Order: sequence, then structure tokens, then C-alpha cells
Amino acid sequence: MTQKMRAIQSVVPGGTETLELRDVAIPEPGAGEVRLRVRAVGINFPDLLIISDRYQYKPERPFSPGAEVAGVVEALGPGVTGLRPGQRVMAMLGWGGLAEQVVTRAQDCFVIPDAMPMDEAAAFMMTYGTSYHALTDRAGLKPGETLLVLGAGGGVGLAAVELGRALGAQVVAAASSEAKLGTAKALGAHHGLVYPRGSLDRDAQRAFANAIKAACGGGPDIIYDPVGGSYSEPALRSIARHGRYLIVGFPAGIPSIPMNLPLLKECDLRGVFWGSHIENEPEAHARAVAELLGLYVKGLIRPVIHRRFPLEQAAAAIDQLSTRDVVGKVVVTV
Repeated sequence: MTQKMRAIQSVVPGGTETLELRDVAIPEPGAGEVRLRVRAVGINFPDLLIISDRYQYKPERPFSPGAEVAGVVEALGPGVTGLRPGQRVMAMLGWGGLAEQVVTRAQDCFVIPDAMPMDEAAAFMMTYGTSYHALTDRAGLKPGETLLVLGAGGGVGLAAVELGRALGAQVVAAASSEAKLGTAKALGAHHGLVYPRGSLDRDAQRAFANAIKAACGGGPDIIYDPVGGSYSEPALRSIARHGRYLIVGFPAGIPSIPMNLPLLKECDLRGVFWGSHIENEPEAHARAVAELLGLYVKGLIRPVIHRRFPLEQAAAAIDQLSTRDVVGKVVVTV
């Protein structure tokens, strides 16, 4: 008889109300794959996009959302070396994580340090991986440079704050509330500012650009932007000459940038697509994960978990991200 497990599945495109908790067959690992017993799942903004067919990847339905997991190795497929049943690992899946068991490539699994709890492991790789790739590979951050982090209360924003501080930058955090800004400062931001929520009109944009310059003591050398919308143009207007603007995400909408601004500032707009980096440069990705885990063990970085939900309430967990009230990461425990 086929063994069953529980999984949250997207059956039709739509919001979280379309997700279903189903009994499905336990998957078997193929060549080069492992099966994990999932203990925790990190929830990210792409989970909200992928179930409504608004993400760059559109998996065949039914599928489970959930891109990053932490769990225990349950079974090995043919040809797998370097892992053994019972090991605690974290893995990036793309999707499929919101289930009691998952199958993934062995090369995508990384052993979790003994000191790292499962919920923190599930909240670790996407935020720190994205921010580390952005600041080191894409921006080439140098000690002493000024780093402005927009959305500094969210998962990737807080990771950028911590990593910027660890890499020697002067970090300025920008967030949508005093509570979020307080968390960013507690994690190492040297200065900060609160920006208004909602779409900014021209006067508000001008005021935001001026506030950035005041907080940074001039224009920032690097801007980390996981927000988009009407915040991007005024942030770009504030950037220092030869600055690097990191395009990370668009939860506030995809902005239209006047192309005269990069010309006048002699600055760079640099895209950050961490998923593409993983696929195209797996050895560099593996080195980065090892370096990040080293920073964790030293106590220099640690995920902030806003709230934990059980698997049955995964839809509510994903809904949390649409409120923009989350400080840090949301995690589903299995």
C-alpha cells in the first residue's frame, strides 16, 4: 500500500484561499536525490507570487509552495555520497517545501551546525544567501562604504543590515515603522529613518530623498532595494556618484526609473537574482553558504523569526507577508 503524507498544495492559481491540505504519496528519491523529513519551512514573498502564477517559475499543478526547508535526511537515492540518514540539513527547493516529506537534489542540502535550531535553519538560506550575494558578488562592498538598506524590517532587509555591519559598512536602515527600525538598529544599523507607507507623491519622494542624504551624511555608496514601487526613484536620486543600486525585489510594485538618473549620477543599476546565481555558479554558492554558517557560529548573524505557524495554518503564514507588518521571517513548523 502506498504510504501517504500531508502536504499543502496549490491546485488552481489564486490567493492563499485556494491552498488545500491534502494526503499525497510520499515521494521516492531518484539518482542524486535525498528524501527529507521536514521540520520547518521558511516562508518568503515568492511563495505568495508562485501560487498566483506571478513568479518567474510556474510549476505544474498540483504543487506545494515553500522554497526553503530544514529537516532530517530520511533516505538516499542511488549515487548519493556525503550525506547519511539522520543528518540535520537545510535545503533550497524552489517549491515543494510545505509537506511532511520532500525530495531534493543532494547538492542542494547543507548540514546544519549543531547549535542551530531547525526554525532558524529554515529561515536562514534565502535571506542571508540573497543579501550576501548582493553585497559581495554584485556590489563589491568595501569596508567603510555607506550602505542604505530599504525594507530593513523584513527578512532580506535585516539580513542585509547584519551582513553589511559584519562586512565593515556604515549601515543606514530605512523601514516603514519605528518598531522595524528599532529591530534593525538592534542588529547593527548605525543610523536609520522611517519612511511613510503607501505610494509616495512627488513631495513625499523629494522629502524621502532628502531624508536619505541626511541620514547617510551625503549619498549612500550602495543601496539595497527589496521594496521597489515609489520608493526606488527617490532612493536612486540620493545615491552617491559611482554608487551601486541593487535591485532585489518589488513587493511595492515594479518602478519606472528615469534613465537620465544613472547618467547624471554615473551610478550602476545591478540586478540581484540569487536563484540564477545558485544554478549557474553552484560552487560559489556552496562557498557562500559555508561562509555564512561560519558567521552564524561566531554569533555575527542570526535570523529574526516574527512568528511560527503549524502546517495546517500555512495559508495564514503566507498571508502574513502581504500585510508588510512582518519583522524578520515567518516559519511553518512541521
